[in-house]
Amino acid sequence: MSDLTILWAGIIAFAVAAYVVMDGFDLGIGILFPLFRVGGERDRAMNSIAPVWDGNETWLVLGGGGLMAAFPLAYAIVLPALYAPIIAMLLGLVFRGVAFEFRWRDPAHRHVWDASFCVGSIIATLAQGITLGALLQGIQVEGRAYAGGWWDWLTPFTLLTGASLLVGYALLGACWLIWKTDGAIQVHARRLALPLAVALLLAIGAVSAATPFLEGKYYQRWFDWPGVLAAAQMPVLVAITGFVLLRSINRARDWLPFLMTLVLFGLSMAGLAISIWPDVIPGRISIWQAAAPERSQAFMLIGVGLLVPVIIGYTVWAYWVFRGKVDETGYH
Repeated sequence: MSDLTILWAGIIAFAVAAYVVMDGFDLGIGILFPLFRVGGERDRAMNSIAPVWDGNETWLVLGGGGLMAAFPLAYAIVLPALYAPIIAMLLGLVFRGVAFEFRWRDPAHRHVWDASFCVGSIIATLAQGITLGALLQGIQVEGRAYAGGWWDWLTPFTLLTGASLLVGYALLGACWLIWKTDGAIQVHARRLALPLAVALLLAIGAVSAATPFLEGKYYQRWFDWPGVLAAAQMPVLVAITGFVLLRSINRARDWLPFLMTLVLFGLSMAGLAISIWPDVIPGRISIWQAAAPERSQAFMLIGVGLLVPVIIGYTVWAYWVFRGKVDETGYH
């Protein structure tokens, strides 16, 4: 077992988590966009993400590129299995990005770009959730190649994970606006956040209840002794976090609902890790079986070691510069 392989698995997991944290809330604002009043509310919602949204997808590129470079076998199997949702996700992200820019530059057709921003955000989010669900439910492999069909990714479970991520991102977007705005739009965001928080907790419960029965190894990791002692803490932590989230939505600490939603996402990712570790193709291929040669991993690690601190540095700086609340003219 190579320590570099474990390190690379951690790097990719970190990149995916960073993407969910940083791009989730602006996708969520796109999902909620039709619910905001035309004019000031929509402008403030857009202004709240304008300084940071474009750099958030850096982490998606790092996660996808890292998978291809560090785990080429997994990349070669996952991509053919999930072509349709991955292409849909990329098209949704492109469509959303174009709509974001043209909304300001073509005010005569702003209603079209607003609708495009919403549709692109929904498509990208659903595709990400479906991709996660398809990976979790298992990919049919024979030898070193994908052996399933074109529509294997489309099942009730993947639709559940897609809808769950849609709710989760929408809640992140609402909580971001609670934190970053004030006045009427903040009140509106609080009203949206409460039912979304309840829906997310129900969605986490539904996905968690279904997951152990997708694969025999999942059931063993969650319920066999002594692993059950650690796994049993996850529902308790989710319940405590959900309780704090629900109480915080209408309280004075505007940052707390966003933080608690991030904690819920973090606990969900930890549960995912419990289910699939140490596999990269669940139930089929481990990270060591899919890994690139150790020398290749070491060479790539040099570049990552140089670039990731730079990415983290400019990201932290950007969020620090735009750390206040936003009005119609921008941050203050």
